[in-house]
Amino acid sequence: MTATLRWLLILSAFAARALAAPPEATPAVPKPPNIILITLDTTRADRMDFLGSKRSLTPNLDILARDSSVFTRAYAQAPLTPTSHATILTGTYPQFHQVVPSPDPLNKNLPYLPDILKTHGYATAAFIGSLALSLDLAAGFDRGFDVYDAHYSWKGYTPKTRYQTIENRGAEVADRALAWVSKHPQGPFFLWVHLYDPHDPYDPPEPYKTRYAKTPYDGEIAYVDSVMGKFFGQLKASGLYDGALIALTSDHGESLGAHGEDTHGVFLYDETIHVPLIVKLPGERDAGTRVEARVELTDILPTLLEDVGIEIPKEVQGTSLLKLMEPGSEGEKEAESWRDRGAYSQADYGRIAYGWSSLQSLRSGKYLYIQAPRRELYEDGIDPKAEHNLASSSSAVADTLSTRLKAFEQATANPHPTTLALLDDTRMKQLAALGYMANLGEVPDAAAPIQRADPKDTIQTANFIYKANTILQDFRCPEAVPKIEKMIATAPRIAPLHFFVGRCYLQEKEYEKAVPELRGAVKLDPSFVQAEMNLGVALMQLQEFEEAASAFEHVVKTSPKLTDAHIYLILAYGAANRTEDQIRECRIVLQTLPGNFGADFNLGRALLKTGDLPGAAAALQEAITGEPQRPGPHEILAEVYDRMGRSADANRERAEAERLRTALQQGAAPPSALGPGGAEQR
Repeated sequence: MTATLRWLLILSAFAARALAAPPEATPAVPKPPNIILITLDTTRADRMDFLGSKRSLTPNLDILARDSSVFTRAYAQAPLTPTSHATILTGTYPQFHQVVPSPDPLNKNLPYLPDILKTHGYATAAFIGSLALSLDLAAGFDRGFDVYDAHYSWKGYTPKTRYQTIENRGAEVADRALAWVSKHPQGPFFLWVHLYDPHDPYDPPEPYKTRYAKTPYDGEIAYVDSVMGKFFGQLKASGLYDGALIALTSDHGESLGAHGEDTHGVFLYDETIHVPLIVKLPGERDAGTRVEARVELTDILPTLLEDVGIEIPKEVQGTSLLKLMEPGSEGEKEAESWRDRGAYSQADYGRIAYGWSSLQSLRSGKYLYIQAPRRELYEDGIDPKAEHNLASSSSAVADTLSTRLKAFEQATANPHPTTLALLDDTRMKQLAALGYMANLGEVPDAAAPIQRADPKDTIQTANFIYKANTILQDFRCPEAVPKIEKMIATAPRIAPLHFFVGRCYLQEKEYEKAVPELRGAVKLDPSFVQAEMNLGVALMQLQEFEEAASAFEHVVKTSPKLTDAHIYLILAYGAANRTEDQIRECRIVLQTLPGNFGADFNLGRALLKTGDLPGAAAALQEAITGEPQRPGPHEILAEVYDRMGRSADANRERAEAERLRTALQQGAAPPSALGPGGAEQR
């Protein structure tokens, strides 16, 4: 029975009552149900008791499962938090929504669940457990939300302040969500609750920390289950549980060493892609249904929209699961039609972070197929851990699935692909605190996968880097460097390890020690933009300006949109007296950042050297307009006016420069007598 038909029957019932009632009676219009979406980060399907686990970790989620339809074979489309949540909230595949860890915002043209519900009268709120989905790292995710509670004080981050700066405990997130619900009891509302606790590092609070000391990941799952028990208990006490439409899932799982991967992001095996999915319909309709058909996280959005009678946007690529949830023959008939439906996933983290090959997978029929430089084929039923690769012995099957996967990618790709945007240093550090690496520069897509490293051959590198990054998060540089140097002795050819040490020396202002480590990182990986940027900075501090310029030149050659590199080139060229090159770089920066003070100021000084006095005056006036309290531009402008024979103007600029300098020395510059403008303190 479709949602539209159900609502028509409800409305017919109200109409019948109205005919039997006195003429003055007005039939009530049923309100749409409240919708609650819960995403448990990094939660494996095989830890759920309702999916067959014997670990007894999820008694509260088991209660929800009894009131719901349980999907035993639900698969994520990516093993990364922002990418997977974009899939859930847009109902589209990663190749369509194109969300990766990047400062580019979620495209406004994508269908987006909170935005759709907002336009249909829903109050909307999100309560987010981690910086990973803050607007710094998941820009645009707040579209359509009245409240997007993901405010983390990154500037105060230390390992000891983790649960205030980059992550909140699940209980705190749930409490904030319930406080919001208490203010919207009449509904309808859409509530998204995201709990981050199972993500590494595994550090459950007591009593779970002691109880699961040997298996801390399990302790995180048990803790989250307890949080959910209290959350649903409060909903029941408020009378909001029975009538709510609730979907609970995970964005991805965790490898925990399977196939050599310590955490997640690189591989597409079941440990990270098979996820729990529960859907509770209002009034517990279809409770107790177990759906064995293969489904995807793309299917959540259309399922929720269909059940509340909202038209599904044509861009949505998932399929509603409502018919699968119907008990008896109707659900079985629908499941039969889904028999050949595949489940697609992709992993881009290895490419983004390390320049390795991306991976794509298709689960179809009885097989798991993985497209890689050395492709993989596994028979799900008899090889659930994917330990026996059949790609060579069953090449015809692998060929068929490869063709089908490529056709699917083409059919679901966005016709307007975007270029992976650049991460600035702050976002890089935020990702590092969350356990991730990412290149600072653009990652070219032109190379075919076969030309890139196969992650199967390089996964231990990722584990080394993860461990080194953890050391950096847990210790200050003086304590961290010796530990990472021991790792380098074991694995000397891993570029990020040298980069970590070099960046530490740079941070400690030990520039002579920083340079050889950073050079080593660049030599091992010439595309390692962040390492070369840091190398250039260290060389600038050592006044090796020509070599610094060479480093930044290589950066802008591979990543021409990286504005910071162009800004450093302005300084390097100025110090090396390469005036024409400096002028070019100033103009490049001003094309991207009009009104940039440093570019205008240095352009003015450089043009003065070439004798272009009108150009110098114009650039310096722009600098003054941009920064009202800096004396430097006035001093240089006075020199320009002297050479132009404008003595009165030159004297005025010198007087203003002196006034601003005196004010700065006294602690505060008063408003300029010249009106709005600015000056550079030199």
